[in-house]
Amino acid sequence: MDFLTELWDFMKVRKKFWLLPVILVLLGFGALIILTSGSAIAPFVYTLF
Repeated sequence: MDFLTELWDFMKVRKKFWLLPVILVLLGFGALIILTSGSAIAPFVYTLF
């Protein structure tokens, strides 16, 4: 959790709030790939990329 607080402090101080959507999208794609890797919908998810 220290990493997240440091990241948030960095974005607040440096006014880099445009990084937040980028990080959220990357986390969402990572979660989607991890959660569907062993399921039957995996081939359909991989066609999105």
